[in-house]
Amino acid sequence: MTKGSTLTGLLLGAAVLAGPAAAQEDGITVGYFLEWPMPFQFAKAQGLYEERLGVPVEWVTFDTGTAMSAAMASGDVDISVSQGVPPFVVATSAGQDLVALDIAVSYSDNDNCVVQQALEIDKANAGAELPGKRVGVPLGTAPYYGFLRQMEHFGVDVASLEVVDMAPADGAAAFAQGAIDVFCGWGGHLRTAMETGNVLLTGTEKEELGILVFDVTSAPRSFVQENPDLVESFLAVTHEMNDRWNAGGAEAEAMIPVIAQESGMDETATRETLASFVFPGSDEQLTAKWLGGGIQDYMTGVAGVFVAAGNIPAALDSYADTVEPGPLTAAVAQ
Repeated sequence: MTKGSTLTGLLLGAAVLAGPAAAQEDGITVGYFLEWPMPFQFAKAQGLYEERLGVPVEWVTFDTGTAMSAAMASGDVDISVSQGVPPFVVATSAGQDLVALDIAVSYSDNDNCVVQQALEIDKANAGAELPGKRVGVPLGTAPYYGFLRQMEHFGVDVASLEVVDMAPADGAAAFAQGAIDVFCGWGGHLRTAMETGNVLLTGTEKEELGILVFDVTSAPRSFVQENPDLVESFLAVTHEMNDRWNAGGAEAEAMIPVIAQESGMDETATRETLASFVFPGSDEQLTAKWLGGGIQDYMTGVAGVFVAAGNIPAALDSYADTVEPGPLTAAVAQ
């Protein structure tokens, strides 16, 4: 899965020509990613969404969150599961009327910056030791935003660093060769870098600073307004699967082979990826940390970084209206 690394050219006409949602008596269409294992895929395989919603559900795979935005703009997709925040922010900044319905997955430990072990730099001495170092980070992305926020936390002037725009694959290779001192990225390339490097802050520590890394379940506002019961039921099933996974034990273990098959991965890779994922419970998601204000502020921060980097021409005055917690609140009551 490609995680929001390319933003240039995303403000094309398709992203702003959002049309009305399709008639729902014939079913709904849901977008998701392969090689991105999540508990909802167990319900998908078992037909639990169709059972609860009472209509057929067509599942369509995507490679990027930007393609999800375009599909929702054209009316081809009604709900997107695990859309990255950067493409969501780009689309809404361009005028596409999307809303975030919940936190699909948080993966603060699967998106981070890593420092060469030989440098012996950690959170205790980062402020004094990082200046002058060479950093490989994909500009205009979630890792870039996280990098900037971490440097702010450590009191490091970014101008004192040599920052090189590198895709994670290139950055991981450069890090392995010792060509850069700090690597910032996500997923498998981050795990590779961690073989010879150390993180400055853990995912939990980043979250405590408000540095969140997460995907959302998103949908066109018109679809949500016209189909409240379907949306609430969809979220209810999704969070029942999250609760089952979070409870652990035999029932969670039984989900792994099914999720692996549905995500197109082997069981080992599925376990490794899921180990770095967090699926916040619905009650937690409705707090100020998440849907109650935290993600709106986060989106504002992401947009500001992208404007400064020239990835988008302007940000919204506020992203408060792009988050709609009502359906999840109703789903919890089901």
